[in-house]
Amino acid sequence: MTYGPFESGAPEQEQTPMSAKDGGYFSRLVRKLTSDVEELDADDLSEKSEAGGARRACDCRSGEEVTVLGRLRSVELCPTKEAATLRAELFDGTEGVTLVWLGRRRIPGIEPGRTIKVRGRMAERDGQKVLYNPFYELQTTS
Repeated sequence: MTYGPFESGAPEQEQTPMSAKDGGYFSRLVRKLTSDVEELDADDLSEKSEAGGARRACDCRSGEEVTVLGRLRSVELCPTKEAATLRAELFDGTEGVTLVWLGRRRIPGIEPGRTIKVRGRMAERDGQKVLYNPFYELQTTS
């Protein structure tokens, strides 16, 4: 049996559309050039979080023991009559989590823009996910 120049003899494979994330070099390039910087940063944080063995914040539920990796968006001291409270907002690319350290005025290394991995029991307060006095690991920037 002979085949013409356009016939390969191999069965036709089903073509499935690829998303820009799964696509080749050109698809990734187009996505980087046309996407918002914040969206690209969020995707990068989400990928690093999963690669670092942490859970995505959007998948965490109240009462669960969780490990979340992300970047600190803000850090603030909230003085109250009882005790000082250090609050920080952690963003992992999917959702924000408020970190609260009771009785602390400052923690060396906890500053905006720093990437950290935190572990603790997830709580919810006023519709916002919160970790109280979480264990934390400062991550190196790479």
